[in-house]
Amino acid sequence: MLRIAVFLLLALPARAQDAFTGALPGLAGGFGEIAASVERLGSLGDPRALPVLRALQDGTLRKAADGRLLVPQGTGFVDAATGQPADAAGAEAVRLNNRVRQALRGALGRLQLVSPDAAERGAAAEAIFRSRGADDVPLLQAAIRREAVPEVRAKMELALAAAQLVASDESAKREAVARLGAAGTVEARALLLEARATNPGMATAIDVSIASIDRTLSFRRAAETLFQGLSLGSVLLLAALGLAVTFGVMGVINMAHGEFVMLGAYATYMVQEFCRGVPWLAPWSLLLSVPAAFLVTAACGAALERGLIRHLYGRPLETLLMTFGVGMILQQAVRLAFGAQNREVISPAWMQGTLTLPGGIAVTQNRLWIIVFGLIVLALVFAAIRLTRFGLEMRAVVQNRRIAATMGIRTGRVDAMTFAFGSGLAGLAGVALSQIDNVSPNLGTGYIIDSFMVVVFGGVGSLAGTLVGAMTLGVVNKVLEPWAGAVLAKVFVLVAIMLFIQRRPKGLFALKGRAAES
Repeated sequence: MLRIAVFLLLALPARAQDAFTGALPGLAGGFGEIAASVERLGSLGDPRALPVLRALQDGTLRKAADGRLLVPQGTGFVDAATGQPADAAGAEAVRLNNRVRQALRGALGRLQLVSPDAAERGAAAEAIFRSRGADDVPLLQAAIRREAVPEVRAKMELALAAAQLVASDESAKREAVARLGAAGTVEARALLLEARATNPGMATAIDVSIASIDRTLSFRRAAETLFQGLSLGSVLLLAALGLAVTFGVMGVINMAHGEFVMLGAYATYMVQEFCRGVPWLAPWSLLLSVPAAFLVTAACGAALERGLIRHLYGRPLETLLMTFGVGMILQQAVRLAFGAQNREVISPAWMQGTLTLPGGIAVTQNRLWIIVFGLIVLALVFAAIRLTRFGLEMRAVVQNRRIAATMGIRTGRVDAMTFAFGSGLAGLAGVALSQIDNVSPNLGTGYIIDSFMVVVFGGVGSLAGTLVGAMTLGVVNKVLEPWAGAVLAKVFVLVAIMLFIQRRPKGLFALKGRAAES
């Protein structure tokens, strides 16, 4: 940092150099002189002052016997005025008090506008926006002319508008009002409301800007609500895909489907624990969890179908009760194996954080990737059903089981593979849920009812109906939640689906087949 400051020293005019070196001696005086010198250095906008004031704040600034100020660099010290190496033997630390600390916070906030680090410049602009003073206008104008990063420049322009709003120049105030209106943020709206009380002559212009901000905020809230609805819909889509496949082909109401979702989440946890012991595999743990969760839950589904469900075809009540019992057994088995406490699955770096879309719409990256993952899984399921021999046999069994059997299709084998396939899809839902929810034995319980509603609403066995049903229910839930609360929103959705099924018993997209006709 100090080397950059020394380089810039050569490019600065003599007056600026004299101002910087002239302000330094005050740091070697009493507390009052130090505070005044700090404020003077902060107002210069000189990047050479940054390492000096940071050393003062950290308690590493030294005062030599001859009055020179020494700044730490590497393993030694350099002269703050010249940047030349200096001997710190016998030098004293420059002491601080509360007044100096307060001056330092303001000075460093201003000086960070000339920092080589873009993040520091952005943080400085945000700090000035919050504190805002008319004295910051020239400094911000100079920083904006130098700034090349669009995001940081936008923050500086917003801070400039806030500073101009408290200045005495009427034209600058009107320019600031217009700029704050275009910003479209809650903070800008609060500033305008405050300014309206102290500037009655600009009330009309301020009201126009506030109305513009209100429109922007309304659009942003609607967009964020839509994203949240699509995010919930993508989770319901992943959880309901397996039910749509098994119920559509086999007519089996699998009440253990939520537990298969839970097994997929625990498979993700186990893969991550294994990859922690193999460092080069750690970045790939989530991607490796996808096939692992599918295979584990598919194997469990095949065992359940071959061991129990195939003996209960044509007896839906017994099948429902049996799968409910299996779900309880799986929950208790997981509690015995892993304990009842939640397990943590760490998201990879590319799924963490918040992404700001054009228009200031903030979306969480993990949910954005889950939406993408859900659509990819839907496309792969569609391809498997439409483009493979297994899918052809599955569709034949759906249309007419007896004729499919007479054509040489082993319907029992198709049933087992279909149930395994649907269970594997539940495992993929568990992989996604492990990134946004706690991995616990009860993970899938909260999604099983919603999954059945998606399947019934969209149409039994219809992939298009599952997609439309999941996204519709997700968006409607999120739209109603701010008005009615989470519980009443679900009640309203359930009542609406009951009324809809009265008019269209086969759902939005009715298919011909054994399950749809029964």
